[in-house]
Amino acid sequence: MLWKTTRFEIDLASPKVMGIVNVTPDSFSDGSQNASLTSALRHCELLLKQGAHILDIGGESSRPGAQQVSLQEELQRVLPVVKEAVALNVPISVDTYKPQVMQAVLDAGADIINDIWALRQKGALDVVAKHAGCGVCLMHMHAQPQDMQLRPMEGLAVPRVVEFLQERAQALLLLGVAKERIALDPGIGFGKTVDQNFELLAHQSQVSALGYPLLAGWSRKSSLGAVTGCDVHQRLVPSVAAALLAVERGAQVVRVHDVEATVQALVVWRHASKLDTLRQ
Repeated sequence: MLWKTTRFEIDLASPKVMGIVNVTPDSFSDGSQNASLTSALRHCELLLKQGAHILDIGGESSRPGAQQVSLQEELQRVLPVVKEAVALNVPISVDTYKPQVMQAVLDAGADIINDIWALRQKGALDVVAKHAGCGVCLMHMHAQPQDMQLRPMEGLAVPRVVEFLQERAQALLLLGVAKERIALDPGIGFGKTVDQNFELLAHQSQVSALGYPLLAGWSRKSSLGAVTGCDVHQRLVPSVAAALLAVERGAQVVRVHDVEATVQALVVWRHASKLDTLRQ
């Protein structure tokens, strides 16, 4: 399976690690660490050295309760980093839901739009559809960051997530966007209970069955803390375990803070999987 993006056709025959580059002062686990252009680029280079295949740059926190950032502020945070990061010769993803930011970063050479709103903001679909070849990741989110965990969705998560993602992908297909440009994200932690998040992991194959690359974002999520008792800075092992389980259940991309540990774990997983295949 390939994920076609602006400059790269990403081969998903082996799982890829997307390293998180937050250029925000208020992200839930690493706020303010990469607030300057110099520190953000240094972090990009570190993640690549640790084995990241894709960099995901975000200028607005989507943690529960996070306040919205103005268009001007997000552009000031993100655009300088993107303009420099595209020279690193790896796929550059930008985590944004604002169509104006999408257009600006695509004009600057970004490869992927990673949208927690799945292009539901007015004008977002058109920005992606009119681009010659950018990749896009559509995520399921119930409610919005300001209140999503105050009133999480009810009932079984998997059928609702599958229906939603199928509908959003279809909206792009109808505008002429090639299927190979689209990836899906079930949105772990976005308006869901702990049990619903683990339901999505247990039955992830139903999302994969839609036929698109699947991105999983478990890194340091509160659901991991809920079942382990670990605070956000103690969730390395739970995060790596969740990433491996997601990959084993069909995820082609894992979005993580702790790149080095995840890459090392995937080396072990790949070796075991290879030997298992040879013995069959």
